[in-house]
Amino acid sequence: MSDSPRNAPWQPAEIVRIEPRTPRISSFFLRSALPRPLAGQHLDVRLTAPDGYQAQRSYSIASAPGAELAELLIEKLDDGEVSPYFHEVAQAGDTIEVRGPIGGHFVWRAADGGPLLLIAGGSGIAPLLAIVRERAATAPEVPALLVYSARTWDDLAWRDELFGAGADTGAFTAIALTTRGASPRPQDPARRLDGALLADLLARWGHPPRHVYACGSNVFVEAATSALVAQGLEPASIRTERYGGAG
Repeated sequence: MSDSPRNAPWQPAEIVRIEPRTPRISSFFLRSALPRPLAGQHLDVRLTAPDGYQAQRSYSIASAPGAELAELLIEKLDDGEVSPYFHEVAQAGDTIEVRGPIGGHFVWRAADGGPLLLIAGGSGIAPLLAIVRERAATAPEVPALLVYSARTWDDLAWRDELFGAGADTGAFTAIALTTRGASPRPQDPARRLDGALLADLLARWGHPPRHVYACGSNVFVEAATSALVAQGLEPASIRTERYGGAG
């Protein structure tokens, strides 16, 4: 397993390109000499100011493990310390410091199988996108349901890949939840995720999930996992990643 300890040395990473995904989320593609990650792992990122002040944050890797560049989805938080730099200052060609990949609990490999239930809130899509991509590349026969919640259709990152024409093919199904306005797809509920909606989505999907991965805000993840346990899923089958307000 590629699970770099927190005391691993920092390494330089070049920002190769930046691509906007939503009004507040952009993809930052990095080139570095870090080891190949597992789907679901993250990187630590460190910035150093001219006066020597340093700030660091952890960002999940959204790219597939075999990708040439590591893709980080970074949401701009107005009161954040690191994310405004990426959105307002960083440019292609800049160099930052990274270490990793880190994390062994939230990873998925083809050998783990499925069915897979993936639940994302907002920028919590990042590690689940890596799992979606790894599954498509190495085990497309594994049934997977992605439930991705955001405020509006425009706030859903990677819409074309996840919800565009041909996205729901084979064993992969993606459902968008929009809490402030409807999706253009009739199959997507315009409501918040709760136990009743989860039960309905799972019944329509028709696969008892063997592995569940949920990532998003503390409140979102707690609501989703509590609902799943109430419906009889084993807590041991549920893996979570949560983020707070720092950015």
